[in-house]
Amino acid sequence: MTEHQHVHQGAGEGTESVHSLFARQAAATPAAPAVGTRDASVSYQELDRASGRLAHQLRDRGVRPGDAVAVTMARGTALITALLAVLKCGAQYVAIEQGEPAGRAAAMLGAAGARLVLAGPAEQRHFPGAEVAVLVPDGESYAGLPVAEPRPVPPQAPAYTAFTSGSTGSPKGVTVPHAAVVRIARANGFLPLGGEDTVLQLAPVAFDASTLEIWAPLLNGARLVPYPDPRPEPEGVVEFATAQGVTAMWLTAGLFHQVAERRPDDLRGLRHLLAGGDVLSPTHVNGVLAALPGLRLVNGYGPTENTTFTCCHVMTAPVEGTRVPIGSPVRGTQVHLLDAALAPVPDGEPGEVYAGGLGLAHGYAQDPALTAERFVPDPFSGVPGARLYRTGDLARKLPGGELEFLGRSDAQVKIRGFRVEPGEVETVLRRNDEVADCAVVVQGDSGATRRLAAFMVGDERIRVPRLRRWLAERLPGYLVPAVLQQVEALPLTGTGKVDRGTLAKRRSRRRPECDADFRAPGTGLERWLTRVWADTLQYEEIGVDDDFFELGGHSLMATQITAEIADTHDVLVTARAFYEHPTVAELAGYLEDRLPAEQLAAGEHAADGREGAGR
Repeated sequence: MTEHQHVHQGAGEGTESVHSLFARQAAATPAAPAVGTRDASVSYQELDRASGRLAHQLRDRGVRPGDAVAVTMARGTALITALLAVLKCGAQYVAIEQGEPAGRAAAMLGAAGARLVLAGPAEQRHFPGAEVAVLVPDGESYAGLPVAEPRPVPPQAPAYTAFTSGSTGSPKGVTVPHAAVVRIARANGFLPLGGEDTVLQLAPVAFDASTLEIWAPLLNGARLVPYPDPRPEPEGVVEFATAQGVTAMWLTAGLFHQVAERRPDDLRGLRHLLAGGDVLSPTHVNGVLAALPGLRLVNGYGPTENTTFTCCHVMTAPVEGTRVPIGSPVRGTQVHLLDAALAPVPDGEPGEVYAGGLGLAHGYAQDPALTAERFVPDPFSGVPGARLYRTGDLARKLPGGELEFLGRSDAQVKIRGFRVEPGEVETVLRRNDEVADCAVVVQGDSGATRRLAAFMVGDERIRVPRLRRWLAERLPGYLVPAVLQQVEALPLTGTGKVDRGTLAKRRSRRRPECDADFRAPGTGLERWLTRVWADTLQYEEIGVDDDFFELGGHSLMATQITAEIADTHDVLVTARAFYEHPTVAELAGYLEDRLPAEQLAAGEHAADGREGAGR
């Protein structure tokens, strides 16, 4: 089976750069709001001029066409200005997540060849082992500079490099050309945008969903609204989107499911809702479509190596069956389902997804061997030099012609929307002197229950709290296993390989080793919160001084707990407040200051009602 979608390019779009299309939009709608909230925004003309002045400053600092400039900044107007300025220099931007461990960030800078880092005031820091200069563009430093003329670049020039998890222990830098960004941002077929639209930027700029969130509105005259909180939660996202009149937004699958369970009715102003990064639940999809008649709901599928989306399934009516299709190839994209011999599989049969066309990345920065392994010659194209990307995903063609995702052909998984190679975690773990051998597996089926679990062999007792801190200095939070468990030996299959299936089923409900000694709850509110945490984290008991994130908790679990607090006590605990009070004792103290005496008494009753739950 070969699934093609050949679409004729609009005049000039296949040969233009991201920044030249933005300049054209700014000339067409100079006074229209480009970035910001209803209360404070900058116009297209203001953004065009500010980014041109910053580009002048960057050129004075030696940035030349083809260079790589790292950017580590919070979502906001300053970030968008910086990205445009880098592109106007003819350079590419390299997004570094704000919370990225310094050593890992330095490795990214080295792989991308970046020598300059643009940082926000709160993000300027030292990158050990990396020879980079750090510039904090504050607006005033370049306000008086001339507006630099944008440097023209060919459509295949690099626009950015995004890093994903790598099985070798180092992140992989995926270098994406301008043509691939334009293909997903302009006339893409699944997200029609215009001057009347407002698009939410929710994804971190280091996550490739931001490619669509940022450039689709700015190349089509819409307004981009950056979400102000670094930790999105369902209630906050819905309230902000409603207040800002957002008409289009993208959610990770996990966040989409939580919004669907809580308050989809509040999003009645939304016209386009995109979700993806993991498998969508038909139940949640149908619930949202029922609550929001007239909504276009899009299931977007695609790896970073094919620029955000490879296939999309647009839904306006309920989904039938047990799986939500991933749909058809987007504009300028070809998809083939092939067997191990690179031959098309029959309709209805599973095959590996190979993607080609305008969305293809150049490959992996500083890794030609891996590039050659994953980007293979396209035997179907007839175009000299055409390539296909081997996604490692399995799919089949449905009778209606759309594709259905079936899973992975390797160990790669999605954890809360992030692409995770367990091999990367294993490689880092083996560098620790206490760990002689290890295996990292995924436990749980989907959503908030899915977690990484590391099983380790050591000659001596492994001190888990210290090891967790050691990992956090080397890996982003989503790659630090929720479970770190020492075992005498790793189980083996009959052929002598590590029995990962057995490890995936080995779930202990015993409280893990923590920095804090165990302390039992003392008040009714502490007892209630302890049971809520234990049920969510699936432990028999926890101590009131145990750190939620040290116990393996994450943002999706945190929003489950804050939702139950709101339902029971009618108190809104924001994501920021939860992160600032990450133990039961601290959170109970936070709530006690906000609850009247009668509700505290009711908390005693609620605690008694939950006593023993989850045991």
